[in-house]
Formats: sequence, C-alpha cells, structure tokens
Amino acid sequence: MKSFCLRLGLGIAAVAVAMAGVSVSAQAQDKTYTLKFNHVLGPKEPYHIAFLAWAKAVGEKTNGKMKVEVFHSAQLGVEEDIIEQMRQGANVAQNSDSARLGNYVPEIAMVNGPYFVETLEEAGKLRKSPTINKYLDRLANEFGIKVISFNYVQGYRHFFTNKPIKNPDDLKGLRIRTPPAPIWQESIRALGATPVAMAFGDMYPGLQQKAVDGVELVYNNIPGGRFYEVLKYANETHHIMLVNFSIMSSKFFNTLPPDYQKVLLEEADKAGEQASKTIFANEAEIAKDLEKKGMTIVKDVDIAAFKKAGEKAYEVLKISDAAKAVQKEIGKQ
Repeated sequence: MKSFCLRLGLGIAAVAVAMAGVSVSAQAQDKTYTLKFNHVLGPKEPYHIAFLAWAKAVGEKTNGKMKVEVFHSAQLGVEEDIIEQMRQGANVAQNSDSARLGNYVPEIAMVNGPYFVETLEEAGKLRKSPTINKYLDRLANEFGIKVISFNYVQGYRHFFTNKPIKNPDDLKGLRIRTPPAPIWQESIRALGATPVAMAFGDMYPGLQQKAVDGVELVYNNIPGGRFYEVLKYANETHHIMLVNFSIMSSKFFNTLPPDYQKVLLEEADKAGEQASKTIFANEAEIAKDLEKKGMTIVKDVDIAAFKKAGEKAYEVLKISDAAKAVQKEIGKQ
C-alpha cells in the first residue's frame, strides 16, 4: 500500500511538474518584448528607412510579440551612453561601427580602417571570416555587446572641406571632425589631417564657428545635415568604406525566445543588404545634387598615395597582422 501511494505521489508530482512546464511555456509565448533602437541619423536617411522596415518585419513575424522601436537623431542619447546601458542588460540597441567596438576588442576596429574593404562584395565576406566571428564572440561574452548585424554599408567616407584635397599633403594643417575612437583618430592623422573628436550633431555649428575645417563623412550624410551650406568641396578619397554594426545587450538578447532571436538577426541582415544597395545606387545622384547646390566634386585624387599613408594607422594601433589575416580570409590581398 505504501509502495502504491509512493508511486501515486510521484506520478502526481510528475504531472504537476509537466503542467508547470506547460504553464511557463505558455507564459513565455504570451510575453511581449520591446527593443529600443537608437541612431544618430536623421529621419530621411536611408538607414532610418531600413531600420523601420526591419522593425516592421520583426513585428509581423512574431505576431507583435517582439517590438522594435526606432529612434532617430540620437533621441535616446549619445552612443557611448547607450552602449553602457546595453552592457548592463538594458533593452536598448544602437547603430554603431567597428571603430567604437574597438574600444572593447581593439582588433575589430580594423573594419573601419583606411581602405580595409573597398567593395560591397568584400564587406559581405566579412560575415564568414573566422577571425571576425571570434572577435564578435568576445564582444558578446566578455563585454555584453551582441552584434545583431553588420550588413549595413553606408558608403565611402570622403573629406568634405573648403579647399580641394587631392593628396595627403593637402590635408596638412586642417582640423577634420571625426568620431572619438582610436581607429578614426589615427586614420585621419595617418592620412594627413589633425583629427578633432566631435559629436555628430555638433558638426554644423562647429563648421560655422570654424572649430573644425572640414568633416569626413559619406555622401548620404551631406544633404540631411545641410553641410553644403558651410562646405565647398567634396573630395572623393574613398578612404573608408563605412560598415556599420547594429548592436544590443547580449544579456537582453539571451532572454528572448530562440525563434525571436532568429527573426531579429535575419530580418536585420535583409534590411541592411537592401539599404546598402540603395545607398550605393544613390551616391552619384547625391553628388550631382550637391554640385547644383554649389559644391565642387574633386575626383582626381591620388588614391595610391592615400592608401600608402593609411597603412600607418594599423601600425600605430598594432593591428596590422590582424588586418592582414582577415583580408586573406576574404581574398583581399
């Protein structure tokens, strides 16, 4: 009798555990998750449109259970603050770049180095690089930063100034605004200019007040920021292909159901690929429009001289060997 009661008790306990498991699972399915995505660009930028498309696709494929809210023009705050919040596990995300991520894993900054990748095809191959993926794992496991996607290529960065730039010597003495990260600073210094760290939103008044003599940006940034009003020359140096990284908290990412994680990553890549193609297709039209607004496009730039000068940035940061290893993996050498 005791044996029967024991078996009955164990059976009831097992059923209770199973029912509890079902209950927990059901609750997980009913739970709604929200990710707040921040970026510094304006609402008319191709990236903002892509982020909205990503958010819509994620919502549709999770029946509204995974929500991505997109905030343009740094509405949630400056990037460095957002990154610190996500490292603590907050449900925030940010459009970033490898330059800033290099503050945590120095080698990954190479992706935003001078002439590191020069085509969309080369940039796409980075996703399959064993070395790059090793750095991404370190970001997530050691620093709490999960890379959602780096399938967003914002175009080539050029120098925009009030004098024509054709070789590195033409940049000597010029103060050029660049983000506050070592690879950006050393790249601009290696290419001949004096780097000045300044927030994206401070560039226009900085140029008006002559705190800086120019900026280095992609074509798509110029119309939205109305920089053609304070700058005369667009110098096509192509010195950096701007590969952007969408990042979020690895702690928050790990709380999401696996199928939501999959949707979040896959749809981000899809939106990024489309945005990148659109940006490159529009660059020529933007350049023509800037000419109509009074800017001069400088095309006869000594790219070979800039490439040679740019090598110093990798050397100063001691990431030359890592850069060469990745370039070999993607077939660029």
